[in-house]
Amino acid sequence: MTNESITLKRGKDAPVRRFHPWIFSGAIHQQSGKLQDGDWVNVLSAEGDFLGLGHFYLGSISVKIVSFTPVKDLMDLWEEKIKKAWDLRQKLDLKDTNAYRLIHGEGDGCPGLIIDVYKDIFVFQAHSIGMYQNKESIIEALKKVFGKKIKAIYDKSKETLPTNFAHQCQNGYLFGSADVPYEIKENGVKFSVNWVTGQKTGFFLDQRDNRALLSQYAKGMHILNTFCYSGGFSLYALEAGASSVISLDASSKAIDLVNQNIALNKFENKTHQAIVGETLPYLRNNQDEFDIIILDPPAFAKSVNTKHKALQGYQKINQLAIQQIKKNGLIFTYSCSQVISRELFLNMLVAAGIAAGREIQLIHQMTQAPDHPINLFHPESHYLKGFVLRVL
Repeated sequence: MTNESITLKRGKDAPVRRFHPWIFSGAIHQQSGKLQDGDWVNVLSAEGDFLGLGHFYLGSISVKIVSFTPVKDLMDLWEEKIKKAWDLRQKLDLKDTNAYRLIHGEGDGCPGLIIDVYKDIFVFQAHSIGMYQNKESIIEALKKVFGKKIKAIYDKSKETLPTNFAHQCQNGYLFGSADVPYEIKENGVKFSVNWVTGQKTGFFLDQRDNRALLSQYAKGMHILNTFCYSGGFSLYALEAGASSVISLDASSKAIDLVNQNIALNKFENKTHQAIVGETLPYLRNNQDEFDIIILDPPAFAKSVNTKHKALQGYQKINQLAIQQIKKNGLIFTYSCSQVISRELFLNMLVAAGIAAGREIQLIHQMTQAPDHPINLFHPESHYLKGFVLRVL
């Protein structure tokens, strides 16, 4: 497979023996030869025991382990991982839904790799050089597993690869082609998806179950959906019979997308307003009272260094929402920042509630949909946390 290796310092093998897939640079004692970013490398203990096989990168996370057992054939490895991931997605039995995440990085034993499926379009997104350099093998494995179920495979890795490498990469079709936007269904609700120009791979699949939860409470309610992007929560609310919905986003392109999805579902006659605007000033200045407010911002913290500032930002919007909401109203609040733990986020909500001077019940705790599995030994993959608050 490969003769290259890195040897860990004595006593630094405990995390990997507990199946954590990251090897930090400070744990490395020595390496064989001159390794290049993306190279396959064996991880060895100080005693020479094989601990794993992964991709090397000259950075703080030096190796991301793809297999904890020796690998003889890479094609077999990729095919096995894809089959295992597909088996889980089939068992989820997603009703009236044709869009899902097939490969979720560390959660599916593939650090640095995302594959989202929109009906018969597979969107490949590498977050590491190693995964990008293996894309031909991965694509061949996809074809072997899915065959004619694949209409096209699109590579959208340029935005997620390290900057010093991404400049030489281009997004584009690796197999077949398709026109965008493309229509998908999620729990019977229709969405227009554009993997070429849209955020992430084109749609936020991780909130599927949380959007469905909103449907249970939406009937007859006056709802504000902030940071709405393509209007996922708004459409579910309208489908469930909300009396009115306001969709708010700072991006005019996002609001255009919301309006496209409203038309796609023939909701033009429902009471819906799409507004281009920032959430903080809107919450400060708006005089309407809402039954439900949804706060689903982009990641405020992308590194540990920005964690404190991010928590301040989360507290501001949550405090304003708590002050604004009607008596016995609900707030669906989320953080997708990996570096903000569930405990930190909950403590922030406590502080926001105290500052707002209102009593609050916590009635639901939420996470990412199960097609975004969490690696039990890699807590960092548990990135999405959410709470439904009832403000008394």
